[in-house]
Amino acid sequence: MIQSEITIARGSIGLNELLWFGRQQAFACIFGILLLGGLVVTKHWDPDGVLSRSDFLFLYALSLQGALLAFRLEHRDELIVIFAFHVLATLMEWFKTSPAIGSWQYPDTDVIFRIYQVPMFAGFLYSAVGSYIARAWRLFDFQFTGYPPLWTTIALAVLAYVNFFTHHFVPDFRWVLIALSVVMFSKCELTFRTGATYRQMPLLVGLGMVALAIWGAENIGTYVNAWSYPGQETEWKPVSIQKFWAWYLLMMLSFVLVSLVHFRRDSPGDKSEKNA
Repeated sequence: MIQSEITIARGSIGLNELLWFGRQQAFACIFGILLLGGLVVTKHWDPDGVLSRSDFLFLYALSLQGALLAFRLEHRDELIVIFAFHVLATLMEWFKTSPAIGSWQYPDTDVIFRIYQVPMFAGFLYSAVGSYIARAWRLFDFQFTGYPPLWTTIALAVLAYVNFFTHHFVPDFRWVLIALSVVMFSKCELTFRTGATYRQMPLLVGLGMVALAIWGAENIGTYVNAWSYPGQETEWKPVSIQKFWAWYLLMMLSFVLVSLVHFRRDSPGDKSEKNA
């Protein structure tokens, strides 16, 4: 369905429409909700048990991902880009948690499923973001007008990822990237389905809301001591709002990866309009 064929509703939102939207949002978030629930339930995990908390969370997350695929809640090509995001995030985790950098740390030490100092469940915290975007794209039938050329979004995502490494050694240019993203997507409108109705909002607003939700989930994750930032080792403190911007850029990377799958499915005519 291309943008010109969509009739966009204006005015107030009905109760049935709101309930449909909330139900579909919960369904789109199912992996993230269940994973976050696992972090909360295991807060008081016995550190002297047969299996460490991190290892249990890895097996739990792996089972969740397998169930999503088995029940066809995720498509195979979507899983490929989600896995790619998982790998990129794990590489960043290895760098960020290394003794030389120490941006954050995980409390478990006796971990079986790990890559150097990084427990393998950590990558699923990022792939949950890609999983949400991929499912929301389908459930809400995302359509775009004013979408920037695809190569520019890829370039932005690559530069954002590189900056997560380089800003420890050279000047941080995240604010330049954030400003570029605002310029690139300032004219982009997202059209999404709410039941039988289509509504519209600026894409930047939607991306900002997702980044804010992730920042909120990160506060829960640190509260239950799944990982901690410097200053949270002995007493929990809210995660700095500065992390919102870091999640915004990481979420942008995930969004671009998922977009490569969905735009590839489109016909040439549809793709040209979305990238006009």
